[in-house]
Amino acid sequence: MSVGSPPVRLTSLSHGAGCACKLPMATLERLLGAVGGAPAGPFGPSHTGADHRGAFGPENLLVGLAEGDDAAVWRLDAERALVVTTDFFTPIVDDPGTWGRIAAANALSDVYAMGGRPLLALNLTAWPADLDLELLAEVLRGGASVAAEAGCVVVGGHSVDDPEPKYGLAVVGLADPRRLLRMDAARPGDLLVLTKPIGTGVVATAIKRGSPRAAYVAAAVEAMTTLNAAASQAALDAGVLAATDVTGFGLLGHLHRLLRASGAAARVVAGRVPLLPGAAELTAAGFVSGGTRNNLAYLAGAVRVDAAVPEVTSILLHDAQTSGGLLLAVPPAAAERLLAGLVAAGVAGARIGEIIEGTPGAVTVAAA
Repeated sequence: MSVGSPPVRLTSLSHGAGCACKLPMATLERLLGAVGGAPAGPFGPSHTGADHRGAFGPENLLVGLAEGDDAAVWRLDAERALVVTTDFFTPIVDDPGTWGRIAAANALSDVYAMGGRPLLALNLTAWPADLDLELLAEVLRGGASVAAEAGCVVVGGHSVDDPEPKYGLAVVGLADPRRLLRMDAARPGDLLVLTKPIGTGVVATAIKRGSPRAAYVAAAVEAMTTLNAAASQAALDAGVLAATDVTGFGLLGHLHRLLRASGAAARVVAGRVPLLPGAAELTAAGFVSGGTRNNLAYLAGAVRVDAAVPEVTSILLHDAQTSGGLLLAVPPAAAERLLAGLVAAGVAGARIGEIIEGTPGAVTVAAA
């Protein structure tokens, strides 16, 4: 750009924002069904490693397509396993460096959700030919800064010419194969703990469509650029076995997937779910993304919301998150240890419900 030219509104250059531009869950399941291993519909069968591992890969593939978890896991030996994932999306904020930081934290999160630590990453970029390359450089610098905070080295990547800008990372991490956090390990009686407030989707939609309060944007950016490293370590220290991270399918969508993999149901207390500043106000004003509406439609048969739960709250429970927190299922005996570990690490963990017996994937939402 020339000196004095107006700043580019990156969010105006794409149809969606952040993880709200994901393919809808229903579309994704049809796609995966075409290549094998995907369940059918919101009450599809559990897809645990014990059932499918032999059919879908060698015994060292601990987590793969059949399990549908947050990342793939390949065992190197008895004490080490590689964790491999990738994530990228369209601009969620207008500042390029901040977008890079958010996208990197989001991509790294899948490694933390498996109980691993990131080792190295590759940039994934799509960029319009007529858009200033210095903006892309700022995006890459932002992503590299968050990767460095995680102790992860960015070693290269790939770029393509694309009408819509996109950025993310392919990440390789390391984990102990005996201490993985998995989606299929939740059991009835476990308590549900969430490590970040929700509402990034409505804030991002407000940024794209209007001018939300600066304080609302700052709180959302702070949440989205905070790594899930400390939360993951606290979970491992407490002996947690079941976890996932909360991104584009919303809190209830990712909980639904965890429950279906584990063969269980859940009860969530809406009043206990932490919300970002301004999230309820922006939802009431209509800043609801297409991704959130897709989540609401897909989960209609799996989620039962008590009539006492406000509509705004119900929508936020489906809000398409970007770089959200970890959702942990912890046995009651380990809950206090987990919560104390989260507090000691500066993470505000909230007990939002529990795993119960019931139709796999079913969620009941109570007001209080």
